[in-house]
Amino acid sequence: MSSQYNTRRDFLKAMGLGAASLAVAGCSNASEPFGSGASKKRPNILFCLADDWSWPHASIAGDKVVKTPTFDRVARQGVLFENAFVSAPSCTPSRGAILTGQWHWRLKEGGNLHGTLPAKFTVYPDLLEEAGYHIGYTRKGWAPGRYAAGGRKRNPAGPQYKSFEEFMKARPEGKPFCFWFGSHDPHRGYKWQSGIKSGMKLEDVEVPACLPDSEEVRTDICDYYWEVQRFDTEVGGLLKMLEDAGELENTLVAISGDNGLPFPRCKSTLYDTGTNAPLAVCWPAAVQGGRVVEDFISLSDLAPTFLEAAGLKPTADMTARSFLNILRSGKSGRIDRKRDHVLTGKERHVVCQETGTGGYPMRAIRTHDFLYIRNFKPERWPAGAPKGYAQPLDINIARPRGTHFGYADVDAAPTKSYMLKHRDEPKVKKLFGLAFAKRPAEELYDLQKDPNQLDNVVGKPEYAKDKKKLAAALMAELKATKDPRALGKGDAFDNYPYYGGLPKK
Repeated sequence: MSSQYNTRRDFLKAMGLGAASLAVAGCSNASEPFGSGASKKRPNILFCLADDWSWPHASIAGDKVVKTPTFDRVARQGVLFENAFVSAPSCTPSRGAILTGQWHWRLKEGGNLHGTLPAKFTVYPDLLEEAGYHIGYTRKGWAPGRYAAGGRKRNPAGPQYKSFEEFMKARPEGKPFCFWFGSHDPHRGYKWQSGIKSGMKLEDVEVPACLPDSEEVRTDICDYYWEVQRFDTEVGGLLKMLEDAGELENTLVAISGDNGLPFPRCKSTLYDTGTNAPLAVCWPAAVQGGRVVEDFISLSDLAPTFLEAAGLKPTADMTARSFLNILRSGKSGRIDRKRDHVLTGKERHVVCQETGTGGYPMRAIRTHDFLYIRNFKPERWPAGAPKGYAQPLDINIARPRGTHFGYADVDAAPTKSYMLKHRDEPKVKKLFGLAFAKRPAEELYDLQKDPNQLDNVVGKPEYAKDKKKLAAALMAELKATKDPRALGKGDAFDNYPYYGGLPKK
């Protein structure tokens, strides 16, 4: 949970769920329920996925600057999950895990950015299509990568449409639908000062604790917020179309993001700023709304949840678990005792190490009290090598390489430039090291004392038992799910083809 809230009671109060009114200021019809009653037919499924959007950057989560009335409405009339985490803080593996219902480390080439997703891995849109659903996607589906290299004839998200409107026009009468709305927002690049020019106030921005507080950084955050708002507005248009057509009552709507915000020590890391995603789910005909759930959810759990909602059984190879039982429970707080933790991990993001085509492999286990991270190659640079270097043509790289710019696993950005320029100044030096310097093989964060995950306590004697327990639990689950890193075969990830281009300066 965001450090803005000291207790769950504060969070509920901020949401307005402790009061009788569920209205959202400034959102017309925001307090009106989407519907009521029980569903007697298979639901439509609308999944809206933002690109690089972090929790808690939504107005319903207490952010004072960004305005997300559509997300807020779905959360108020459905279920808001405050502990939803991506499988990987990187687009391609995160989306692959969502589509397959499997941890990304089980997907071979699909575990890397700019890879492929082998056709042997079944995806939920195909299963729903076989069951009679009209399926499709627009904009960013499974990406970036080359699906044809994995033996597929179309994007794993389904047939591509120019718009949701075109998709609905092509829908056969009487068929339920499953649609993937893949926005490119709020992925970089941003239009400088777009946020403050829209009316946002720099003084209202809460700068994440891992970033230096400066005018440049606050402006950059506002530009990120502006694209979050654009995503929210577009999703609102989709819901309006369904509402006007009388389809919203029996549509399961899920809104989330594929990884953390594109800032240093955020995206492409296993800290909450890289892995904790907003998630709101609403199904008016079958799910009681006005609830906040603390159980841990992996976004890979969406696939079996969608299948179960459609009356299908998850496939045997899915490692994810449906949370339809939570949606239908009518309860808030901690509901399923088995959901007391979640796993995350990362392999290769961009090719930016000093030699070869390897990434920065790591895995983590997140509980309510701790975050434990295992860095499998601590000799490597977690954010990429610090200086540009020439990467020669390699048989495992699809394109000839040129010069990589420093710390390339962090997107080019005003905030990154500011930290590089001011790295030796007192207010930036520590944060620069946390974002870009090499890390030990293990990290442990006490979330009750350090919710921002800045103080690694792994070497302190008083945490020895907790570290040992968490490390054992993590490795046991990795071995049970046949993670190559846990089985001594992890170097395969370093050698899979990379189909991406050069990082931007």
